[in-house]
Amino acid sequence: MASSIGNEKSVNPVLRISQLDALELNKALEQLVWSQFTSCFHGFKPGVLAHFEPEVKAFLWLILWRFTIYSKNATVGQTILNIQYKNNLSQTEKYQPLSKHQKLWYLIFTVGGRWLEERCYDLFSNRQLQSFCKIKRCINFGAGLLKLCGLLNFLIFLQKGTFATLTERILGIRSVFCKPQSVRQVGFEYMNRELLWHGFAEFLIYLLPLINVQKLKLKISSWCLPIAGLSNSENTLAAHCKECSLCGEWPTMPHTIGCSHVFCYYCIKSNYLFDMYFTCPKCGSEVHSLQPLKYKIEMTELH
Repeated sequence: MASSIGNEKSVNPVLRISQLDALELNKALEQLVWSQFTSCFHGFKPGVLAHFEPEVKAFLWLILWRFTIYSKNATVGQTILNIQYKNNLSQTEKYQPLSKHQKLWYLIFTVGGRWLEERCYDLFSNRQLQSFCKIKRCINFGAGLLKLCGLLNFLIFLQKGTFATLTERILGIRSVFCKPQSVRQVGFEYMNRELLWHGFAEFLIYLLPLINVQKLKLKISSWCLPIAGLSNSENTLAAHCKECSLCGEWPTMPHTIGCSHVFCYYCIKSNYLFDMYFTCPKCGSEVHSLQPLKYKIEMTELH
C-alpha cells in the first residue's frame, strides 16, 4: 500500500543548499548520539571503549540506518527538510522508493566503509613488517583515490545539483521533495537584516584579531581611574607595593618599570612581550627598564 501511494507522488528537484543542509544535520546527529553514548561510560575505567570504538560506532550507525534509510527512505536530516531518497534507476518519473539492494549497499558503503577505515588504521598503525607496510600503502592509496573521486563528484554536484555524495551517484539514488513546496513567505526586511548582521559578524571576525584589546583596556582604565601627584620617594613606592597594578594581588617577585607602581614579574613580563609599547595602566608611563624591587616590604604591613 505504501508503494502504491509512493508511485502516485510526483517528484520535485531539491535545491543544492537543502541537500548540503541535510548532510550537516546528519553529521550533527551522529556527534550528538556518540557524545550521549560515551557519557554513559564516564564512571568506568578510562579507555574502556578505546579497543572497540569502531565496532561500537558501527553498531550505533546500524541502528540509525535501520530506523531511517531502511524504514523511511530518508536520513534524519532529510526528514527534517521534507526530503526523501528516490530510486533514480527506475525509468518512470514518478516517485519510486529505494530497493532493498540499494539500502543494503548504502549500509555497506557508509557504515561499513567508515568501520573499515578506522579499524585498518588501528591494525596497521604500529606494524613495521614489510608486508603490512605494503598493505598500508595500498589502503592509503585507495582512501586518497576515493577522496579525489568525492571531490570530483562534489564539483559535478555544484554544477548539476544532483548526487551530493559519491555513494548516491554510485547507487543511483537521488534526493527529492516528499511534498510540493509552497512559496516561502519571507519579507525582504528580514532577509536584509539577516544579511547585514552576517556581514557585520564576518567583519568583526576579521577585525578583532587586529585590535590590541589588552592595550585598549589598560588605556580606558587609566582614563577612568586617573591617579596624579605621585612622588618617587621610598614611602610612596612602599605604599603601592602592597598590590600589583595589573592583577591587584600581592606582587610575586615585584618589579618596576621606572614609575612608582609595582608589578608581578610574570604580569609585567607577559604584557610587555605581548605589546612592546606597553604603558603603566595607572599613570601611563612607558617601560624604560624592568628592574626588581629592592625594597623589603613585610606582610605585617597589610594588617
